[in-house]
Amino acid sequence: MNSITKVIELFNSAFVQKDASLLSNLIAENCVMEGAFPPPDGLRVVGGKACREFWEALINTPDTQFSPETVTILDNRAIIQWRFEWGATEKRYVRGVNLMAVNEGVITEALGYVNGSLAE
Repeated sequence: MNSITKVIELFNSAFVQKDASLLSNLIAENCVMEGAFPPPDGLRVVGGKACREFWEALINTPDTQFSPETVTILDNRAIIQWRFEWGATEKRYVRGVNLMAVNEGVITEALGYVNGSLAE
C-alpha cells in the first residue's frame, strides 16, 4: 500500500515528466474527478478508467506543462497548488488547486479549481 505522500508525488511526477505510465495503480476504480473546464462547473468524470483516460490525454497534450507549486498533506487528503502552461509560441498559463483524496493507497477523488481562464 502506498502512503498518501508517495501517491501524490507519483501523480505529480506523471504530469511534470509527461509520463502517463506513472498513473498505473494510482487510481481507484470508483474515482471521481471534477475538472475546471468547461465553465461554469467543469467536467465531472466518474470511474477509474475514465479518470485515467482524462489525465493521460492531458499529460499527452503537446505544448503544455504542469508545475506543482505547493503540496499540503492532511490525513488522507492532499491540496496541490499548481501552474499549468500551454502554447507553442506565446505561453499562456493559469494557476489552480486540486483537492485530492487518497484511500487505501489510491486516488478516490480529485477536485480541480482554476484561478483564471482556460479559454484561448
